[in-house]
Amino acid sequence: MYTLQQRKRRRLLAEINVVPYIDVMLVLLVIFMITAPMLTQGVKVDLPRAGSKPVKPPEDERPLLINVDAQGRYYINIGETPDQPVTADKLLEVVTLVLRHKPDTPILIGGDRQVSYGAVVKIMALLRQADVSQLGLITEPPPPQESR
Repeated sequence: MYTLQQRKRRRLLAEINVVPYIDVMLVLLVIFMITAPMLTQGVKVDLPRAGSKPVKPPEDERPLLINVDAQGRYYINIGETPDQPVTADKLLEVVTLVLRHKPDTPILIGGDRQVSYGAVVKIMALLRQADVSQLGLITEPPPPQESR
């Protein structure tokens, strides 16, 4: 006689192991959490896009010049003593007053070759507090090239 053997079939499992995907997502989350604050830091400045030709302001509109010497002292071309250094608070006060009177006054920053980049960035951040929207950097033109 035949005996019927009942075959036990193994049941297939159709499951996906999601643990590696969770690990990848956590790594991506950490990367975005670290890089997101770095993207928002900085000073937003509307620098002019100009070629090699100097930009001349209108005759009635004199730009506000802020200079930084090699020791990091600030100078501004307004007032009775433009050759005397001013403090950061005084600089902010003067710029705020000028912009309140003439909001479209162009502001130019000049820095000595020896001054640190941080001193110029500090001025830019200070001017941002005064709601400066137009800011330019002063440079010397390159020396003329000799023709051969």
